[in-house]
Amino acid sequence: MTVREELERREEKDLSPLACLSSQSKGRERFEEPCPVRTCFQRDTDRIVHCKAFRRLKHKTQVFLQPQGDHYRTRMTHTLEVARVARTIARGLGLNEDLTEAAALGHDLGHTPFGHAGERLLNEIMPGGFRHFEQSLRVADRLENEGEGLNLTYEVRKGILCHSGGEQAETLEGRAVRIADKIAYLSADIDDALRGGVIYPLDIPAEVGQRLGVTHSQRLNTLITDIIETSRGKGDVLQSPEKKEAMALLRDFMFQSVYFNPVAKGEEGKAQEMIRQLFGYYLLHLEELPEEFRDIRETEGKERAVCDYIAGMTDAYAVERYQELFIPKAWTVM
Repeated sequence: MTVREELERREEKDLSPLACLSSQSKGRERFEEPCPVRTCFQRDTDRIVHCKAFRRLKHKTQVFLQPQGDHYRTRMTHTLEVARVARTIARGLGLNEDLTEAAALGHDLGHTPFGHAGERLLNEIMPGGFRHFEQSLRVADRLENEGEGLNLTYEVRKGILCHSGGEQAETLEGRAVRIADKIAYLSADIDDALRGGVIYPLDIPAEVGQRLGVTHSQRLNTLITDIIETSRGKGDVLQSPEKKEAMALLRDFMFQSVYFNPVAKGEEGKAQEMIRQLFGYYLLHLEELPEEFRDIRETEGKERAVCDYIAGMTDAYAVERYQELFIPKAWTVM
């Protein structure tokens, strides 16, 4: 018996009847021989962590554009926090932690430079729109591995796609990732906003503090514990009405005080204009796209190729390309 088979048997013995077992996965779009050591979901986790798109997340905005300081979240640290919250929920409900972790680590692979400001701009100018959760799946399916994709399992792919938007994941593990994403970004964004002086502790509604706690760790612990206690034996990943309402109050506060705050978001217009000009430039200069995007241009259209290229940029690389293309260089006498 291989190590993988031992792990699969352990899942069958230890996990909830509601969990998605790796031995019962619907598989990959392209067949591969199973790994003798890792389950299919563990293998997916490794593929995601080792891919280029994952590494680029460390240089992509979470909320605050290019903040001065080492302790603000990036898209990568957000992703890691989502994975930890989601795994804790999965463990508490007896779900498959490996599936949960893989979907959580892959959920933002397709996020744009400059956070949601970049996403809104691409959604505006890209024919058919742009949604980061769809792009994350596209990165996994089409763009990574020199155009071959990562060939992830069906359940991980659906967990990535369904972490946001209207469609719910079929597995409870995917649903755990969806709620973990919301918990992680709300709790972390408060932390970063306080650090940046955008808000102050007394600005946070008293009712939120009373229901969820007043510190980052208290809020996380309250929300995660509530989900585990409320969801046990229910066949879904749920919140109690009280905590769901408190989280909605917190979300409303964050949109009013942080996400639409002109102090915190004052530079987003500039970032969006950079992306707009880069998009227009590459539409006119398709020959300057990297080689891996030329096949996309020929098979799916030039807009799709340019969108894929720009969506994959880090903040710093987008600024670098913009400066190279649009900012005059200093002239000196040789």
